[in-house]
Amino acid sequence: MTFLPPNGLLGSAEETAEIAMEIGRQLKPGDCILLEGGVGAGKTHFARSLIQHTLETPEDVPSPTFTLVQTYDGPICEIWHADLYRLSGPDEVIELGLIDALDDSICLIEWPDRLAELVPENALTISLSMTPIEGQRQISMSWKAKKWTDKLKGVTSV
Repeated sequence: MTFLPPNGLLGSAEETAEIAMEIGRQLKPGDCILLEGGVGAGKTHFARSLIQHTLETPEDVPSPTFTLVQTYDGPICEIWHADLYRLSGPDEVIELGLIDALDDSICLIEWPDRLAELVPENALTISLSMTPIEGQRQISMSWKAKKWTDKLKGVTSV
């Protein structure tokens, strides 16, 4: 199934943050969001917004580009934010412990193509891309697991 906000467009960084917050409110242990898009598409901004608004105590949410994974103590479970850009294959993903985290944590994964055959079947995929208008992003969401249909019912627009 696929979901798009009106016209599939997010007009600003604030709208991106707002939809991330709305989705974040629905997440439970074992939920995984795969963030697709090129460099500068807004993947990290989306993840950072979701994490900051999920945490009970605000804290800095740096990009995991160099650390590969950042973890946070969320109110109901750990939140894992992974940036797999620098990985060359799924063997390195296993070494990070990310596969084990998929069972009982909330996982946000940038550059999910590096997962290859390890892509979780029950994940929500969010694709972001830049448009010719500065600050505007195109967004689409797709999933196979029915749970996302229920979780995204209230997230119809920003």
